[in-house]
Amino acid sequence: MLKTALLLAVLATAHSAAAHRGCGGHDMIKRNPGGPVIQRRTPTDEASAAQSTDPNTECAAYSYQPVLDIKANYPTIWQTATIQASDTDATSLFATINATLNSKLPNDLPHGTTTGNWTGVSYNASDPDCWWSWHQCTTPAASTGLPADIINVPEPMTWGLGFDDGPNCSHNALYDYLQEQNLKATMFYIGSNVFDWPLQGLRAMADGHQICVHTWSHQYMTAFTNEEAFAELYYARKAIKEVLGVTPLCWRPPYGDVDNRIRMIAQGLNLSTIVWSKDTDDWKVNISGVTEADVDANYQAVITGAQNGTYSTYGPIVLNHELNNYTMGEFMKYAPSIMSAFKHVVPIASALNESQPYAESNYTYPTFEQVISNQSATPASEITTSAGSSPTGAASGSSSGASSASSGTSAAKSGAMTRATVALAPIVAAIACVFAVPW
Repeated sequence: MLKTALLLAVLATAHSAAAHRGCGGHDMIKRNPGGPVIQRRTPTDEASAAQSTDPNTECAAYSYQPVLDIKANYPTIWQTATIQASDTDATSLFATINATLNSKLPNDLPHGTTTGNWTGVSYNASDPDCWWSWHQCTTPAASTGLPADIINVPEPMTWGLGFDDGPNCSHNALYDYLQEQNLKATMFYIGSNVFDWPLQGLRAMADGHQICVHTWSHQYMTAFTNEEAFAELYYARKAIKEVLGVTPLCWRPPYGDVDNRIRMIAQGLNLSTIVWSKDTDDWKVNISGVTEADVDANYQAVITGAQNGTYSTYGPIVLNHELNNYTMGEFMKYAPSIMSAFKHVVPIASALNESQPYAESNYTYPTFEQVISNQSATPASEITTSAGSSPTGAASGSSSGASSASSGTSAAKSGAMTRATVALAPIVAAIACVFAVPW
């Protein structure tokens, strides 16, 4: 083994400093318990939760009975997941997957910490584990039997549209914009956020977006033990099924941190690994030396690539975030230019012509041709959640309040937004950071 601790230490500094942060400055994977709950009008279903574009209203705490009914069967939200003692199904499935791991990848071990600190970690420079965080490896050796990660789409001049880190409590402005522009996207949802903001997640289903797994607690996956990594995917997928009514067949590793061991665990859960080929770096602003001008330049570089023929034979999957009002506003600002430069802007499932992106056979998703022809497949309303198709919530403050999802920015971000309410969202979001419920 070649010692590469120095380089890993450098990587650790960059990655650990780049944790997702909210308007209160706390890490996205942390919670800030305590504090008073400000009583506001409480949403009772997806439709009522979708009515406001005021983040102060959107991010008011609420409880949702279907989540309260099942939360005892899950790990604590925003904490590292482990298999729950009474979960015999998870225990049995993990035993099968773990036996395969021990047989095929006995030397593929955890790397560093769950916050992305690899100081002192030794790793073979030949990259035997195909560790993305090492040198962005996306194609495992054929001997592993693992497929390559999905980083592009086969359709020429097509932007594979997706957003990480949802559901965000203040995402109505973005989702309204997508609806107005007749755009669908692939939403990579964090299990803990689904429990925090279930009605916002249900909106994504009602609007026809594709849902993929983005782990339970949004930490660096390759640092986990086999059981923890399994539980992070298993319970996020299960939460999506029980709250939104579908079982995703895709996932994205937070920070892109994946290796063959984690890929094999995901494969055992029937989850395809989707990463990206172009990164806007929108989530790094003000925490990793990345400026708003850098993010603008990253967007423009992808747009310019479409204009100069770079994507004449394929399309990029671009990393965007539903993280806060700045990241969402940046997409809305550049969306007109994106739609002008690219022939098509579609969700990843459609760009891959995957008409069944969920385990449920009664749900079909629009193919590429259907999307570009403005056709639709089975409407999301036909999918039933574990508590029925239209469950309700009640205000009691038992859900997480305005976590990092309610972060806002200055009004300068709203220049390209098409509605007056959307244009005002960043201003209101800044106010919301003062009055947000401090969970």
